[in-house]
Amino acid sequence: MEETNISEKDGKKAARAAKKEQKRLEKEQKKRKKQEKQRRLLFPADKKGRHVMHFMNVLRVIFYPIHALIFPFKLHGYKKVGKGAYIYVCNHYSLLDVFFPAHTTWEGVHFIAKEEVMHAPVLGYVARRVGVIGAARDGSDVRSIMDSLKVLKNGEKIVIFPEGTRNRKPGDEFLPFHGGAAMLAIKSRTPVIPLVICDRPRPFRRVHVMIGEPMELSDYYGRKLTPEEYGEADKLLENRLYELRDEFRASRRKKGAEKR
Repeated sequence: MEETNISEKDGKKAARAAKKEQKRLEKEQKKRKKQEKQRRLLFPADKKGRHVMHFMNVLRVIFYPIHALIFPFKLHGYKKVGKGAYIYVCNHYSLLDVFFPAHTTWEGVHFIAKEEVMHAPVLGYVARRVGVIGAARDGSDVRSIMDSLKVLKNGEKIVIFPEGTRNRKPGDEFLPFHGGAAMLAIKSRTPVIPLVICDRPRPFRRVHVMIGEPMELSDYYGRKLTPEEYGEADKLLENRLYELRDEFRASRRKKGAEKR
């Protein structure tokens, strides 16, 4: 009799746990559906052919002055990006790096970020509203690739940080670049804008950002490429960032020598 009572208690306990888990799953599913409704991907062009994200422009007006005051910066090179599809490829030091490509245009720009960002309480809402494209950490997310190609085909801009995470290592070396930027550029035949942050951003210390002329990976167009060839194209982009940074530092040394 006592064994029967124990088994009944265990059964009720298991049933309550299962019911609780079911409610949790239903709540999570409801939350994901709500987030999916909030998610924006494509932004139509206006009469002038510009893809404007109005919510992003509100954020620009609010945060640009704050960013410029606390983390002063100077853009060099190709500072005004025209209409149409472009892929920005940029090294990555901090969350504030998103401002640098956004300063080159008043059009909307889509950032590719880790999927977890899309579901964060506050940041996730902002990310979904401004067309951030969530991607799996291992780069195997087919949906993020397809979404990126749709955005580029629609004539919009994408920002990629190939290092995949913020570079906190001392020294001048970038973190190893993940593949993908070159593949998107080649498949969509989109120009790439190399953008390199030359100094590690620090409060109240000016950081210099070099922006290169758009690069066309046209040598790879119209061909069935191997993974090695895509890797070769990604290496070209990585090397261009190093070249731009070296060019800036050489010009700064030259100016310093002329002042002496």
